[in-house]
Amino acid sequence: MKLAIGRMPHGQRNLITDVPGVRVGHTTIDRGDCHTGVTVVLPPCENPYAHKLTAASCVFNGFGKSQGLVQVDELGTLETPIALTNTLNVGKVHDALVSYMIDVCAKDGMKLTTVNPVVCECNDSGISDIAQRPVDETAVREAIASADVDFAQGAVGAGRGTVCYGMKGGIGSASRLIELDGETFAMGVLVQSNYGASADFRAATLPEGLAECDKGSIIIIVATDLPLSCRQLKRVLRRCSVGMARLGSYIGHGSGEIAVGFTTAPRERKGHFATIRTLDEDSMNLPFRAVGEATEEAILQSMLHAEADVKLNGERVPSLREYLDQQG
Repeated sequence: MKLAIGRMPHGQRNLITDVPGVRVGHTTIDRGDCHTGVTVVLPPCENPYAHKLTAASCVFNGFGKSQGLVQVDELGTLETPIALTNTLNVGKVHDALVSYMIDVCAKDGMKLTTVNPVVCECNDSGISDIAQRPVDETAVREAIASADVDFAQGAVGAGRGTVCYGMKGGIGSASRLIELDGETFAMGVLVQSNYGASADFRAATLPEGLAECDKGSIIIIVATDLPLSCRQLKRVLRRCSVGMARLGSYIGHGSGEIAVGFTTAPRERKGHFATIRTLDEDSMNLPFRAVGEATEEAILQSMLHAEADVKLNGERVPSLREYLDQQG
């Protein structure tokens, strides 16, 4: 879907996978009253535990059940794929990532004794019977195995049962390109959208009563090949709130708003020391703008790719595309 958001150019796919080496995979579960799933964001290296990437997280509002963020912020590194799912499946997905990383490390002759999986969530209990917890290790491994640079958006994977601004939400993605000193870098964003009050939505006029308060959650994953320190990454992640605010969110009390980001820029290690090229602080405005624009567009893409749905109680969840068509 073509959108005109902001000033900066987007990458070839306009997806988080415009960052070289990054891949995304889904497993979608539709059986009985279960309409949920898991989405994984894979860093470029086959063994992220052996080749840790610089990373950071930013919790705008902590109404969430994510795992792994404490160590990410303490050490400034990512050592597993990032998985998104629903609230009550976080523990099962975490356990699945542990098993997966044990196998990955064993192939490299490494005995894994500690690992920090990153798992984030949204509550999809309106559309899916969340208490059944159907996302198991098989689903996680299928999502990892299916990961590719081209992937579906909308009501798939972890976004299968989510609702955004009272309309069908889901998985959405966008990217922006940054030109610096003759080099081109990509800033990619992927969201799992499940938040927002319809009366606050600024992209279209919506009927009252779809979602009366800003609650739910949004998870934002940021990937870039721009050389940034973990401190600079956290500064970038804070600007994801710009994209949320442009669409009307005030980051409500009952909503978990969390961003996790990593850079694929190389770290040169020699003995006890590591050399990391980092962006000059006076040049941070471009990545700030890029992540704000890409977050705003990724949220809209998550809604525009999602079809209308029905909640377990029979209430219809409309699609954003319906309202845009009505408004001409």
